[in-house]
Amino acid sequence: MEATARPRKPKPRRSPDLRPDSLRTLILIPAHNEAENIPALLDDLLHRHEARHVLLIDDGSTDDGGALARARGCKVLRHHFNLGYGASLLSGYHYALIHDYEAVVQMDADGQHPPRALPDLLAPIWSGEADHVLGSRFLEGEVQGTTFMRRLASKMLTGLARFWTGKRFSDPTSGFQAMRREVVEALCNDGFPEDFPDLDVLMDLNRQGFRLLEVSTPMRDREHGQSMHGGLHVLYYFYRLGMNLMLLPVRRPSLYRKDRLKVGT
Repeated sequence: MEATARPRKPKPRRSPDLRPDSLRTLILIPAHNEAENIPALLDDLLHRHEARHVLLIDDGSTDDGGALARARGCKVLRHHFNLGYGASLLSGYHYALIHDYEAVVQMDADGQHPPRALPDLLAPIWSGEADHVLGSRFLEGEVQGTTFMRRLASKMLTGLARFWTGKRFSDPTSGFQAMRREVVEALCNDGFPEDFPDLDVLMDLNRQGFRLLEVSTPMRDREHGQSMHGGLHVLYYFYRLGMNLMLLPVRRPSLYRKDRLKVGT
């Protein structure tokens, strides 16, 4: 009987010091029917970052959010159907790799992530201190105005993250994140969640040896629309998270993913 080689534990990745003026950074914004929020977000963001390095993923929207972004000089990729938040991120990650970006910042289209916090989020990436940075609204204590259920869910997820990674993440579902190119490459795999990619993604990155860091960032109230984590979606979220955690130890990347990246699909 032929022996099976045991997988080696991944070594932590180390990165060179990176200066802010030498790091090509893509701002990635997934959007589904967020036309009411997009103008204010982009008008603020474009005072701080060039429009040609801002990519909005229009995930099968029925409004004119993509047109509003394009009119401001931003890049827009459109899904003809609503594929989900994770699928939108994955499209953006592939765009970043194909266009040779060295870092990616992802932020929500609802305007809750203030662009003024970008330097704080990117500083550990620029300095080489971290490979992936998570922006947290809870790092300095609880935020007024959050519901009891959201606080309870956050505490449960924080406990799960600590159990699986040994690290404490106060806001593991935050969509405000910055990452180096190597992290983007690792995320472009067939196991990337199409709906709610957050805690299980952090666990997978930690398992691969990437250096994860959480920094405090403010969060604004949503002015229009509804959160994707509302209502019965919370129950489905925990069900899906449980399934992903059970599969995480045996998940393997597709043998064909690298070939797909070469042809840009």
